[in-house]
This record gives sequence, C-alpha cells and structure tokens, in this order.
Amino acid sequence: MSTEHAVIVGASHAAAQLGASLRQGGWQGKISIVGDEAIPPYHRPPLSKAYLAGEKHSDELLIRPAAFYEKSGIDLVLGSRVTEVDRENKKIVLHDGGSIPYGKLALATGARVRKLALPGHDLDGVFYLRDLGDVDRIRSFTGPGKSAVIVGGGYIGLETAASMRKLGMSVTVLEALPRVLQRVTAPEVSGFYSRIHREEGVHIITDAAVEALEGGSSVAGVKLADGTVLDADLVVIGVGVLPCTELAEAAGLAVDNGIVVDEFARTSDPNIVAAGDCTNHYNPLYDIRLRLESVQNATDQAKTAANTLCGKLEAYHTLPWFWSDQYDLKLQIAGLSQGFDSVVLRGASDTGRGFSAFYFSGDRLLAVDAINRPKEFMMVRRALTTGLSVDAAKLADETIDIQQAFS
Repeated sequence: MSTEHAVIVGASHAAAQLGASLRQGGWQGKISIVGDEAIPPYHRPPLSKAYLAGEKHSDELLIRPAAFYEKSGIDLVLGSRVTEVDRENKKIVLHDGGSIPYGKLALATGARVRKLALPGHDLDGVFYLRDLGDVDRIRSFTGPGKSAVIVGGGYIGLETAASMRKLGMSVTVLEALPRVLQRVTAPEVSGFYSRIHREEGVHIITDAAVEALEGGSSVAGVKLADGTVLDADLVVIGVGVLPCTELAEAAGLAVDNGIVVDEFARTSDPNIVAAGDCTNHYNPLYDIRLRLESVQNATDQAKTAANTLCGKLEAYHTLPWFWSDQYDLKLQIAGLSQGFDSVVLRGASDTGRGFSAFYFSGDRLLAVDAINRPKEFMMVRRALTTGLSVDAAKLADETIDIQQAFS
C-alpha cells in the first residue's frame, strides 16, 4: 500500500470519514487533515438545534475524540486556511505562507453561506449560522423575552426558530416565497410545518421582501418592502449555501455547481479526489448529476474517495437521505423528490404531529418525507435501494400495514 502523504483539505464530516476510512482501507502513508477552525471535525446538524438551545456542549459535537486521530496517526492541522493548491509541485499553500506537500489530495471543503447585501447587514446582532463560532456569537444575543427575526424559511431557518422558541424568545420567520420549504417539499408538508410553528408561537410571514436591517451599532429592526418594521434583538439569515470551489477553480479543476467528480470521487486530476457538499456527482439511482448538502452524502462519498486513494475502485451509488429535528418532530427524508408530479399522503397533514408524503413521477416512487413515521421512512429506503414495487392506494390507507404496500 502507498506510503505517500494523503492531505485532506477541510475539517468537515467528509474529512473525518476520509481520514478514518483511509486507515481502515490500509493506507500506510502519512495522513493530514487541514482545517481553518481550531476544533477537530464536529457534527454540524446539532448547531441549529441542541447546541443553539444550550442542550449540548461543544465537546459533545465532536465526530471523533481528538485521541482517535492521534491513535490513528492522523495529523490535525487546525486553524490553518489553505490559499492555494499547487498541482505542479504537488503541495498546498497555507495562509501563513507555509506549505504541505502531498502525494494524494482530497478536497472536503464543504459549503459556505449565501450572503445578502442588505443595508445594515454589518450591524452587530446580524448572523449567519454555519459553524460553531457563529452559534457561540448568536447565543450571546439570545434569552427569554428577546425577539429574533429569521430571514429564510428553509430547514435551517425553521430549526433555528424552534430552538429559539425553546429559549422563550419571540420569533418571526420571513420567507420570500409563497410558502416555507417551497423548494424542497410538497405544499402539504409546507402547510404542516407552518401550522406547527404557528401553534408553537412562531410568526411566519411569506412573500416577504426584506428592504433593510435597522439600528444604531446593533440591529434593532427589520424593514420590509411594504414599510413594516419588525423589532429584532437579533437577526439570523438562512438563505442557502454555495459550494466552496475556489481552490479547485484556481487549480484548474473542472467545476460546475461543485467540484466535478466521477463515480469514484475522482476530480479531473487523477491525484485529487473530492467528497461532500462541495462536489457535483452522478447518481445512478436517479440518472442525474447533482450536488447534495447532507451528512449522509459527505460520509458515504468520503468512503468511496478513500477506497479510490487506496486503489480500490468502488462506484458511489448510495440512496440520498436527510433529516430535520424541530420541536418533537423528526422529519426523515429518503430519496430525491425533484421532478415529482403527484403526492400520496399517509395520515393527516392538517391535524396532529405526524404523517408521510410519498412523491411519485407517474407510477415511480421517488421519495418520502416521513414526519414521526420511522417505519415508513425505512420501508421507502429499502424499496428504493432494492427495487420493490409499490401500490399507491395501499400507501394511502392507514388500515393496511405499510409493508403490504410494497412487493
């Protein structure tokens, strides 16, 4: 097995898995993980949930304890930002002018928040939520009775709203589109989450256009295009992310809504692989190229990338799945719903706190959004990965066991 130096850029979910999988796969050479934060790779999903709500300490977020990397012979180079990938000389250049040579390179650079150039965007109390430091700063502005305005009604915005309600705050969610979660779910799912959040005391305004953030040195209000001004002790903006592809682009690698990789996680340079939120890859189950923002994809694609570096070519073909925790609701998503033309509901979306939405294109089952319905989530995962057929009428009938809808 190679004794080359494998360097992983980015201390992300994908990076943590890549390092571990390289060792498990028999990589004999040196392994370095280079990250710009001062903490080892950590779980990001709890940031907008348990960590923001004060239910978890930062040490509890670590994907693996620091001792794991030492025991595995993985060098953590933390607090170092990579400024260049020098492919000709096979080295990466750091922000302080130092460099690290590589035999094989893995890019696990993740994604960064999409920013809004609003008047007042630089006021104290205006935040984006992406990393641990962001949440630490947000937490210094939270407290019972304080008011928060969240710009963006996607998963991050709604998870943040739920956490801040737990803290006893007044919360308003602003969504530019006609419904929350519009880009990723059916109207019935959007309606369910709007109802639940309103029942929990969140004020939701759709078709909302933010004109400016107002205040002196610190934010005090959010002005909408219709002239409404909403009081705000803090503002959290969650309007999506962009893949971190700058290093790859500057190095001349193929980039198209992410770093372009093949089914073995290889970039256009045979010595460089990439994994996670930063990649544009092919999914054979849906016959499309796409970029996914999920822990599942980061973890599974990293395993493929590690295998490739270890000389074992195994194509990446995992079913995408996702989750979101809000209040007592666990949403579990199996598959990709894009391109659906019909939705079958199992359970009621307008009452209670759980149901499932099954997405179809013609007779083909594409995906499920299962809210507090783990059995239905697992059945769809199994069906989509093993090719089971499904009876839509049985899906909709709760008197019939979910397993009987598949054959």
